[in-house]
Amino acid sequence: MNHRVQTVLVKYAVSLGMLAAIVVFYKRVFTTNPTTVALTLLVAVLLVSAYWGLRIALFLSFAAAAAFNYFFLPPFGTFTIADPQNWVALISFLVTAVVASNLAERARREAEQAKRRRREVERLYALSQQLLTSDNAARLLNSVASYIADTFALRGAGLLVAGKETVYRSSPAASIDGELLKDTIARGEPITADDMSYVPLRIGVRTTGALAVVGGELPRETLEAIGSLVGIAIERARAVEELTKNQALQENERLRSALLDSVTHEFRTPLTGIKASITSLLSDYELDNEQRRELLTVIDEEADRLNRLVGEAAEMAQLDSQMFKLDLHSYAIRDVVDAALQGIRLGLQQHVLEVDVPDTLPEIRFDFDRVREVLLHLLENAAKYSLPGTPIRLSAELKSGEIVVSVADRGPGIDPLEQSLIFDKFYRGRDQRFTAHGTGMGLAIAKVIVEAHGGHIDVVSQLGKGAVFSFTLPVS
Repeated sequence: MNHRVQTVLVKYAVSLGMLAAIVVFYKRVFTTNPTTVALTLLVAVLLVSAYWGLRIALFLSFAAAAAFNYFFLPPFGTFTIADPQNWVALISFLVTAVVASNLAERARREAEQAKRRRREVERLYALSQQLLTSDNAARLLNSVASYIADTFALRGAGLLVAGKETVYRSSPAASIDGELLKDTIARGEPITADDMSYVPLRIGVRTTGALAVVGGELPRETLEAIGSLVGIAIERARAVEELTKNQALQENERLRSALLDSVTHEFRTPLTGIKASITSLLSDYELDNEQRRELLTVIDEEADRLNRLVGEAAEMAQLDSQMFKLDLHSYAIRDVVDAALQGIRLGLQQHVLEVDVPDTLPEIRFDFDRVREVLLHLLENAAKYSLPGTPIRLSAELKSGEIVVSVADRGPGIDPLEQSLIFDKFYRGRDQRFTAHGTGMGLAIAKVIVEAHGGHIDVVSQLGKGAVFSFTLPVS
């Protein structure tokens, strides 16, 4: 005997026990008139109908009518009724019990339907939240069947998109008929087979696929709602992917234009200087040794500048592609600061340099050459955008488990609207792009290097007051 049958038999037994308790109470404990007994029995029938359903309530109604006749209508102890009025009372009790049971059952059934609809709405909402958080169509297709099976407690689910042959299943063991999925797409109408339901995925009147569910007793309205949600989610993911691709193409085109504009300008400047110097050397004019040396110096400096520009562009491409590896060793931060200052000594000749790097700072692991390059970019920018004679301050301190290195200048400052953009590739300030040479790659290179070390770089600036660039390196 299964559990369900045992449960039903227990309910019948409890109903009879309730009836027996009422009879014993009014026969042995508290004697009263038949009307009170009938009302008490009617309440018992209503309670059984409200909680256990119409079938058990009808059984209790007839049993209560028989007990009422046998124990409380004269002649007592028999099923005979002497007074015609008692016939009316008995029939009225029975009719009332049956009608009341039916009404209570209807109310209970409607309440259960309301609860079931509420649960289905909650599940549909939960499913929509899961579906609409994915912007990747391929990932969504691979997971949507599992989402549906888990949300609605199904044994399995499957999905087929129109124009494709792959059936996406909630699990490899899910038994889904691919041909029925194709038939559902072709017909555009739900198909029911055994304990499986097939429903089309619709966007308006267009069918974009089909969904199959195994197990569960989902009404057709819920299945159609699921189909609409899945169809909308798939189309949304595809639209987001297309939008992302278009935005990426537009951004790529913008960066390409910015690169060409910046690189063309920066490369043309040293080439112009080299070309002019060589033309002068090759001309028929007689030049003294000092003039020749000056022209050759221009050629040498502009060639170095051109070489640096090419190097920055190549390095930016390498960093962007993540095709680099840090050479990490333990160093004192003072060592890399000294190396950077040595490399930019000539560039800082017109400025007062203040260095505050305590020797007590702990050694940390970093790529010496890469961090030196970051310092060179920051110091070069400070010197480039500050007036001659103004101080530049380089400091380092230990703060919250990180070493913070800062470069402060007294330049024109950076507009708050531009502070979030200056670390982007090829970006140069609106006012500085025409007053100082550069490609806009230095800070972008510095940002990638610092973040590869697990740190971060930022800027604090106020117009007319200068700027402070800081980057962090973790101690551990």
